[in-house]
Amino acid sequence: MSNCGVRRMKLGSQGLEVSAQGLGCMGISAFYGPSKPENDAITLLHHAIRFGVTFLDTSDVYGPETNEILLGKALKDDGMRKKVELATKFGAVYAEGKREVRGDPAYVRTACEASLKRLDVSCIDLYYQHRVDTRVPIEITMGELKKLVEEGKIKYIGLSEASASTIRRAHAVHPITAVQLEWSLWTRDVEEEIVPTCRELGSGIVAYSPLGRGFFASGPKLVEKLDNDDFRKTLPRFQQENLDHNKILYEKVCAMSEKKGCTPAQLALAWVHHQGDDVCPIPGTTKIENLNQNIGALSVKITPEEMSELESIGQPQSVKGERYTAMVPTFKNSDTPPLSSWKAA
Repeated sequence: MSNCGVRRMKLGSQGLEVSAQGLGCMGISAFYGPSKPENDAITLLHHAIRFGVTFLDTSDVYGPETNEILLGKALKDDGMRKKVELATKFGAVYAEGKREVRGDPAYVRTACEASLKRLDVSCIDLYYQHRVDTRVPIEITMGELKKLVEEGKIKYIGLSEASASTIRRAHAVHPITAVQLEWSLWTRDVEEEIVPTCRELGSGIVAYSPLGRGFFASGPKLVEKLDNDDFRKTLPRFQQENLDHNKILYEKVCAMSEKKGCTPAQLALAWVHHQGDDVCPIPGTTKIENLNQNIGALSVKITPEEMSELESIGQPQSVKGERYTAMVPTFKNSDTPPLSSWKAA
């Protein structure tokens, strides 16, 4: 099954083993235009698993909820559940048009129970806090997650978009198996503090949007093809004035990939793979041909000289526009109050 070239890797130091490239499942159901028809989506997921991409990443907020239900259906067939490492997330809540982040113990438990039901599994392999609730000390959220591990409902704990200090505090309560962060040739701010912290603590690194939300696959023309309800249309980097600047980065990657005989997407993805054997990128796609191309990135070799060239192409000044609009919480505003401030309800 996984003799198709997708190697295995240890994610973190607690014993979780995953495919060296995962599949981000968000775009199949949410945020990137209309969701993919269920049969096509299940075919895509089965194709990924058969070709050794077994680390599947979802969240209760994708859909919301429909992506987890879809994965639950896909994993019902033919012992598929045993072949995958299933990651989902909790904590980002959209209720009555308002966005909220929750990490209080009662919510952590309710969210986990609901995800188990939708996924139709007895245990989640890797459970992340999707965004950090800055009203609740991280130790309190982690305390409840630790109980879920002890009860066998989840195997490993992860954090997404957490600051170095939050990761450290969380890790003191229970080991953090993996930290999910956005890392690509045009998003490198995690290299300063977060990546070194993960390495010091033995937490694996899961890189989401390693293709810059599709930018390194098709460049600025991506934006012309987006549906009206595709959330990328709202992102600062995809606004015309920034796009004109950012396309220079894409063109340089294209020129280099042409010399190497691979696609720009494969080169951008290979760059993330070459960051270290503790890094697992999880590019998302809704198309089998793109999935195959992404698997191909695993065999693209980059020399140290080429790595330096790519690093200099992807300098922070090469990129205009923030990753998200100001409303979206990120690791930059993810510190939580001290544990001593917590008054249990």
